[in-house]
Amino acid sequence: MKQYNIGMYGGKFLPFHKGHRFCVEMAALECMTVYVILFWGGADEEKIVREQPEAWLSVEERTKQLYKICEDARKVARVIPSLIDIRGLRLPDGSEDWEAETPLVRELLGDWLDAVYSSEESYGDYFSHAYPEAVHRLVDVQRVHYPISGTTIRSMGREEERAKWMI
Repeated sequence: MKQYNIGMYGGKFLPFHKGHRFCVEMAALECMTVYVILFWGGADEEKIVREQPEAWLSVEERTKQLYKICEDARKVARVIPSLIDIRGLRLPDGSEDWEAETPLVRELLGDWLDAVYSSEESYGDYFSHAYPEAVHRLVDVQRVHYPISGTTIRSMGREEERAKWMI
């Protein structure tokens, strides 16, 4: 029996990689339904476009990756791909405003969230504030299963190097 009814895993996924897929798979094993949310159009994405245009993937390309990851995980649970446009949701310093994003997530999920998945311990305070009914499920924080991050992949020079981490 699954431990949670509704789970969520979100990110900008620039790019989706094997570590992201691993997190989705873990959520699918523990939840009846998992929402995988692609937050697009944010400040972090704009910075990548400016500083690493060769590493940037369009929202259309990432949407294709999102659907592939979700399709693969549907063998174990109901996995729902979702997109949330966060263009214009900024703090005065120009950084992303997660507090402004929360109502968009609530509009999608309602108040029925049981678990929020990430590999970042630092997200815990925000998640406990934004989704107090949900447990923060940490997956592969030390990146033992897939020792990679999107930042590292974007910094790789050769396509062959990046390809081994991609889905």
